[in-house]
Amino acid sequence: MNMNKSDLLLEIGLEEIPARFVLDAANQLADRVRELLTEQHIGFGKIHVYSTPRRLAVLVEEVNEKQDDLHEEVKGPAKKIALDENGNWTKAATGFTRGQGKTVDDIYFKEIDGTEYVHVAKHIQGRNTMDVLKNLKEVITGLSFPKNMRWADFDLRYIRPIRWIIALCGSQILPIEITNVKASNKTYGHRFLGQDIVIREPKEYKTALLAQHVMVDYEERKAVILEQIHQLESEKNWHVPIDPDLLDEVSNLVEYPTVLFGSFEKEYLQLPEEVLITTMKEHQRYFPVKDESGRLLNYFITVRNGDANHLDNVRRGNEKVIRARLQDAVFFYEEDQKLSINDAINKLEKVVYHDQIGTYKEKLQRIKSLSQYILQQLPVSKEMQEHTLRAAEICKFDLVTQMVDEFPELQGIMGEKYAVIHGENPLVAKAINEHYMPKNADGELPETEAGAVVSIADKLDTIASIFSIGLIPSGSQDPYSLRRQATGVVQILANKGWNIDFTALLKESIKQTVKFSKRNEQEVFADMFSFFQLRFKHLLAEKGIRYDIVDAVLEAPIRDVKSLIEKAAILDRKKEEAGFKENVEALSRVINITKKFEEAIEIDPGLFENETESQLYEAYQQTKSQLYETDPEQYYQLLVRLKDPINQFFDQTMVMVDAEQIRNNRLSLLKSLSNLIGGFAQFSMIIVK
Repeated sequence: MNMNKSDLLLEIGLEEIPARFVLDAANQLADRVRELLTEQHIGFGKIHVYSTPRRLAVLVEEVNEKQDDLHEEVKGPAKKIALDENGNWTKAATGFTRGQGKTVDDIYFKEIDGTEYVHVAKHIQGRNTMDVLKNLKEVITGLSFPKNMRWADFDLRYIRPIRWIIALCGSQILPIEITNVKASNKTYGHRFLGQDIVIREPKEYKTALLAQHVMVDYEERKAVILEQIHQLESEKNWHVPIDPDLLDEVSNLVEYPTVLFGSFEKEYLQLPEEVLITTMKEHQRYFPVKDESGRLLNYFITVRNGDANHLDNVRRGNEKVIRARLQDAVFFYEEDQKLSINDAINKLEKVVYHDQIGTYKEKLQRIKSLSQYILQQLPVSKEMQEHTLRAAEICKFDLVTQMVDEFPELQGIMGEKYAVIHGENPLVAKAINEHYMPKNADGELPETEAGAVVSIADKLDTIASIFSIGLIPSGSQDPYSLRRQATGVVQILANKGWNIDFTALLKESIKQTVKFSKRNEQEVFADMFSFFQLRFKHLLAEKGIRYDIVDAVLEAPIRDVKSLIEKAAILDRKKEEAGFKENVEALSRVINITKKFEEAIEIDPGLFENETESQLYEAYQQTKSQLYETDPEQYYQLLVRLKDPINQFFDQTMVMVDAEQIRNNRLSLLKSLSNLIGGFAQFSMIIVK
């Protein structure tokens, strides 16, 4: 059946939306429209998503003029319930048919699993699409945003006030009204370059707005910005590093982009490069400019929301703003250098880290103590120890500088620069910067031992402190970024390959919190351990290790991160090898039979009744004596060698005999063996086919 089709256009005109929310909001609108059409059985073609800071829009091609007709079969009661002993229809049958808009004349029977049931066939005529699309009002009002506001005396909470709505199906306007704004076919061009326009047909939308200096396609705006930047690069022999986040943000700040450049005095180049770049990017949304050798130049690139007219005025305005910003930065930089590191540390006595935990000065003391504990586990020189402890002592001093107060993004970076100026060892200075690493999931890791130690100590202290006062992240709530910090700890330990007892390290970090903790140490440890287990799980999954193997190694005691990763990698590598299934089955058999047996008693070889018991006992002792100086690969090989003595034992020995002494002796032997096996992985969790 041929059905008429029309395009659908929905545009919400708003006051400027913050750039970081624009794309998500537009995609959410498209998803909601798609869901509505799908749920209502209305056929449609391609969906186009458009957005600018002032509008969210969706254009759907070839929307059917009515819903699809529905043909369905509805099952009712069993035949024996639908008919009485005389063969008359019961109330159950008549009630069922009435509920389906049918009569008993429409009933037919179908057998399901040997029982006959009442059935009726329903045909539901599809409604006109125009009638259904009135529900677009709920689609618009149902969008969710990270931040909302109310305006006038309306109840609706929304990201920004709604100023106009276009709701067109073909050339017909849909009867939608929200906060006294009625849907029409009228939209608005660029704020000062464009005019009001009437959209007669949805397919005119994009072209009509472009004529009014609005590029509604985000990807096109982004491409134009990039193209214009590249053009400047080639004209001027510049290199412009493109920060993807900054490019996204700028593309969502403008409706009609024009790229231009400005300059500032060369003397500002004496400021640290990071300060200049942060000032440009974070405060002004400018792209820094470098020469071909990577040296920063006294130029910047910005994107104007408008055409190329009067660019000189725009340039001068931007230069004036950046000059004021850089002048502030010079002042902060010079003033900060007058503050000694010791004075800065003393100031931290008055800076509260958390009202239930204490000051940053106290945090520094815990970081130093934990750094000292970590150093004791590592083969590092006395000199490295001294540098690390000095870095731990002062790593937060830059928090009280004016530069970091103005630009929080520069914490650590300014710490390193000021530490060098004040005569600290370059290694100490670098560790101050590195202790904030990694700053995100894919961020750089500390290069130096000192930076890695202080970073682990700082992050563990934060997690232990917050856990000890009961503020454990739940769901998506993680105000202290504890997940990111725990991931950082795991990544650093994995990267360095240090043989540090992880369980002992957690316990040590918890010990430091006793002064303010509101919970007992065992509870905090249990929560922290589970928390880190999830981070390990994620790390191993990222390495492509199969989920059952991940679960199996995480069930074993975690000594150090390096061996945990190695154990998982070994099992993942071996899983396709011949004999893996048999090895796992043998080792699992030992684990499974002793699951409910609490503790092994001392094994008495005098109670053995056959040769296989003695052989298994001997194999257990040999394995146990060789385990302590082994790496994970050797550990695995030792366990694999147990397969034959285990299988021979089970072939010739009944474990659960009536004689209690003999039974417990056999279970104790198996339990002791199970503990050795379980130290590597919980083999019974591994899926073998």
